[in-house]
Amino acid sequence: MRARPRPKRYVRKLEARARKRADPPDPVGPELRPYQVILRPIVTEKSTHLSTRSERRPTTDDGRPSACNAYTFEVCRHASKTQIKIAVQELFAVRVEHVATQNHQGKRRRYRFRIGQLANWKKAIVTLHPEDKIEFF
Repeated sequence: MRARPRPKRYVRKLEARARKRADPPDPVGPELRPYQVILRPIVTEKSTHLSTRSERRPTTDDGRPSACNAYTFEVCRHASKTQIKIAVQELFAVRVEHVATQNHQGKRRRYRFRIGQLANWKKAIVTLHPEDKIEFF
């Protein structure tokens, strides 16, 4: 028994899907250099605790590294996790194991009789290899 031939429209659709998979997607936003990706470190009580916490649990339940030896940075809003990872490795000469990002909405602020809004920003929590460390001070 012979199989029924596929319609031409379906064949074209399959070829288009194959071409789409073969071509890598264009990056969103401008091309950034490492010093443009990392804007500043965020030094707060919580972020200091994350970076200096003792390593009791090397991994969490789902296999990811625990939040010890993690550093917090304000990053460019257009930067992806891979760009952040590469930038931290180049700027600080460390090995990055995991990157978590958060997008923060700017808060509304009142100035005299008008209401304005602070800028939106992006935060990245970068977990390093247990042997590596970043000294800010």
